[in-house]
Amino acid sequence: MNVPAPAGIATLIAYVATIPAANLAVTHFGAVPVGFGYAAPAGVYMVGLALVLRDLAREAAGRRAVLAAIAMGTVLSYFLADPALAMASAVAFVVAESMDFAVYEPLRERGLLIAMLASNAVGLLSDSLLFLKLAFGSFEYLPGQILGKAWMTLAAVAVLALLHHRKRAAAVLPEATRH
Repeated sequence: MNVPAPAGIATLIAYVATIPAANLAVTHFGAVPVGFGYAAPAGVYMVGLALVLRDLAREAAGRRAVLAAIAMGTVLSYFLADPALAMASAVAFVVAESMDFAVYEPLRERGLLIAMLASNAVGLLSDSLLFLKLAFGSFEYLPGQILGKAWMTLAAVAVLALLHHRKRAAAVLPEATRH
């Protein structure tokens, strides 16, 4: 068995934790504003973060570890939240994460940020549609769901792009000072 490095384990733990955190946020806080007059169930930001963390976990810990983490997140959701909410979340989570994964895998060779943006767009849309229909029986919060998850995805990808840029600049700097 190939054990992930500490960074991979930390990413997997953070990823798995976002799922019950999202369900608990919905249970305890209801709807929250996400901008432009829209609202969404409070777990929206955690789910947006989960989409990015899933992609990072794939890179840090591997495909099998992520598939196991998806299963763990689903089980934790069921035990930690309202049963009806947990079931809606579990179904939406498994389908959305699987779709995200299916888009991410072939695109990852073209670059991490491109793969994340494309796969997260698919994941956030499928999660939003399924979760809202199953949990609430309506699409009233759909614009807010999409907006809130997109905010979180874009913010996380922007931070990753900045870190990647700084890492590359730091690697070039010692080379430039030798001349």
